[in-house]
Amino acid sequence: MTKIEWTDETWNPVTGCTKVSAGCKHCYAEGVAKRFWGDRAFTDVRCHPDRLGHPIRWRKPRRVFVNSMSDLFHEDVPDGFITLVFAAMAQAPWHTFQVLTKRPERALALLPGLHLPMTRQFRNFVDYEKPVGPWPLPHVWLGVSVEDQDTADERIPLLLQTPAAQHIVSLEPMLGAVDLSGYLPGMTWFNHDEPMDKPLDWVIVGGESGPKARPMHPEWARTVRDQCVDADVPFFFKQWGEWAPSYFGCDRPEPGTQPYEYLKDPPVKVWRFGKKGAGRQLDGREWDEYPGAPNP
Repeated sequence: MTKIEWTDETWNPVTGCTKVSAGCKHCYAEGVAKRFWGDRAFTDVRCHPDRLGHPIRWRKPRRVFVNSMSDLFHEDVPDGFITLVFAAMAQAPWHTFQVLTKRPERALALLPGLHLPMTRQFRNFVDYEKPVGPWPLPHVWLGVSVEDQDTADERIPLLLQTPAAQHIVSLEPMLGAVDLSGYLPGMTWFNHDEPMDKPLDWVIVGGESGPKARPMHPEWARTVRDQCVDADVPFFFKQWGEWAPSYFGCDRPEPGTQPYEYLKDPPVKVWRFGKKGAGRQLDGREWDEYPGAPNP
């Protein structure tokens, strides 16, 4: 089990990573590694063949976040091991696998021509001689993590060119205003006239948590939420993070909370409640929408 709100389970056939953009600055996975990995550096990227068979042993269907402690498409992960990870996912079609990356250029280079092995390598963990089904695998969702407009415009177009059953974007930590309208159904590509034929299927938004967390402006989250509602795209609000606006129109939150910060464009005051205290409500409700599910 996991405390990540939008998934049920984490599976880490790869661990370790390196930073690529501002969203990585206060990486939660690096903090976990410091607590549990001893002297091993988080930048030490390792593959774990012994973990390939874990999902096939989980008989109850669940959403599985792949590599919460790494990036499957990191440059230090061999092509062959990425292939084995997809082969392992192919053999557990009762699960839904959620793959997020900050390296969509490698996913685009590798996945369109991916050939899943039909051998008994690692036979104690996965039976690769079973049919793998259609491609792309219908139970594997592929997404990118972005934090602002620049990373969105860099990564989302590459994602949408990559074959996947569902294309998702995680705006966490959200560090700036983001306009997703060019990547949603019924819209047109940014700077182009033609409509999109493969728009986003799911959007996750979340603020940053941790002792050095940077606050998320409420209007950034609302704007993306409204764009998703207008385009009928499922929207998931994961968390405010450490900082949130004061509730119920009050000037001050409950006693014991830490001082506030003013954000601009437009001006707003946010208080440091802590992740648990800030909660997950956006404008009076929790947004827990998923692709393929009936959403309110």
